[in-house]
Amino acid sequence: MSLSPHPIETALKTLAAKAENSIEQTTTLEDLEQLRVNYLGKKGELSQILREMGKLSPEERPRLGAIANEVKELVQSLLESRRESLNNAQIKAKLAAETLDVTLPALSRPLGRIHPLNSTVDRMIDIFVGLGYSIATGPQVETDYYNFEALNIPADHPARDMQDTFFLSDGRLLRTHTSPVQIRYMESHEPPIRIVAPGRVYRRDTVDATHSAVFHQVELLAVDRGLTFTDLKGTIKEFLKQMFGADLPVKFRASYFPFTEPSAEVDVQWKGKWLEVMGCGMVDPNVLKAVGYDPQIYTGFAAGFGVERFAMVLHEIDDIRRCYNSDIRFLRQF
Repeated sequence: MSLSPHPIETALKTLAAKAENSIEQTTTLEDLEQLRVNYLGKKGELSQILREMGKLSPEERPRLGAIANEVKELVQSLLESRRESLNNAQIKAKLAAETLDVTLPALSRPLGRIHPLNSTVDRMIDIFVGLGYSIATGPQVETDYYNFEALNIPADHPARDMQDTFFLSDGRLLRTHTSPVQIRYMESHEPPIRIVAPGRVYRRDTVDATHSAVFHQVELLAVDRGLTFTDLKGTIKEFLKQMFGADLPVKFRASYFPFTEPSAEVDVQWKGKWLEVMGCGMVDPNVLKAVGYDPQIYTGFAAGFGVERFAMVLHEIDDIRRCYNSDIRFLRQF
């Protein structure tokens, strides 16, 4: 007896078929843009379906997440193809209606490109949205409580030495990681939670080829009943597989972070070398208590990684400072 497809899979395939038909019949760029918003916008049909993926089991999520990515890419491709076709038709109609002096050179402006850091963040977010995660953001100017205390890093904790940052005269500080976003989100939401928090962070660091006082992070957090380290490993492996485009060897090394227990560093074998790409672990019970969750009922896992590190590896960038110098010769490569 054959099993019927999952309702989310059916909804995705129905959306793809409906999008293909409606895009093909669109005759104006205005209508095409409206279709893009209807299907791919923040409140569009695809986003509505993806919100349901947070309820899926860990076994179902990777398969349905991959199908969702395929549908998204298909709709984007159809929209781009139809937009090009309508633009060409519009140009032909304009040429037929106007007389042009073809002896004069045309005026043009160089088109911009997506910065490698932005494209890397977009790629990361697309992967996690496909796995059922939502995006969460928070302020870059934080309080000591959200940046340290609520994350199990009291005033006398040695971990603060590794996250020395910039303080304001009123006692606030520039956040050293995007983990405060997790605390703020948990304070206002009940489990189950699955979020990804991208953003800019600051540390008083000496600038060199691999370090910067200002850089970017993406962190993920999942809190639910019964989550284990196995769920964390599966999520990380799927993310790295999609990020690097191949099922690469992954190694988890025991480590220490104040806000997770147990904790691990993650290495991936890339072009014959082991590269450290992120830190992760199970959310420490003290962090859950700080936001009012009962650690006897809920468990969670978290991971954090530097955007610059991934961009430098994927694009073979030799110096992190190239990402910030706005050198047009460098940026034109991407």
